[in-house]
Amino acid sequence: MLRKPPSSGGGALERLHRIDASEIDPRLRNTRIRLACDVTAPLLGPTGASAVFGPQKGAAPPDVARLESALTHLACVTSSTLGHAHPARAGAGAAGGLGFALLEFLGAESQPGVQVVAEAVGLEDAIAGADWVFTGEGSVDAQTVQGKTPFGVAQLARRHGVPVIVLAGRVSADAAVLLDHGVDELIAITAEGTPIDQALRDGPAALARATVSMRTKSVAATESTRAI
Repeated sequence: MLRKPPSSGGGALERLHRIDASEIDPRLRNTRIRLACDVTAPLLGPTGASAVFGPQKGAAPPDVARLESALTHLACVTSSTLGHAHPARAGAGAAGGLGFALLEFLGAESQPGVQVVAEAVGLEDAIAGADWVFTGEGSVDAQTVQGKTPFGVAQLARRHGVPVIVLAGRVSADAAVLLDHGVDELIAITAEGTPIDQALRDGPAALARATVSMRTKSVAATESTRAI
């Protein structure tokens, strides 16, 4: 799509002059593309790719400002190239702006990723006959309600009155909003302040410990209820 791609890094898009879309495979015009997207974030603004996901990936405030400027420029060049650009579309901010490119240049249709996967594996039917639902994410925070997997799973479970437990490597304080959206409990499997490399290395063991701890608490609660 770009004859001379800029150097790596989102900030390099500030130097983007034009986009040559002439070599896009013409067969794509008659191809339906479903964009399985786990967020509804737009490309720009306070809920966009740079502001929301930049800090998660280690971007400092000056970096976020530069990335926002670069993506704004990308939207302008896209508008000049295609005659239109819709950076405010839901999902345009996914994957650092990849959603925007797929929506604008390939005419993709954005759908919640969890919905696509749930339909493919028959998740709702499985949930309907379950006693509990366990789901998880690397890091759970208020952004999870923007359409990420635990939120989508919780919505299906809520429809059938099945309680949901979310396990995650990190649980932010603002993740408590999920308790209003079908989640019954949020469990962090690693201690606060654990270095990311250690958390990734010890993930399976940490998940096992958290599961054992849950089971122990459940048994203790059951015994306490019987005693009463």
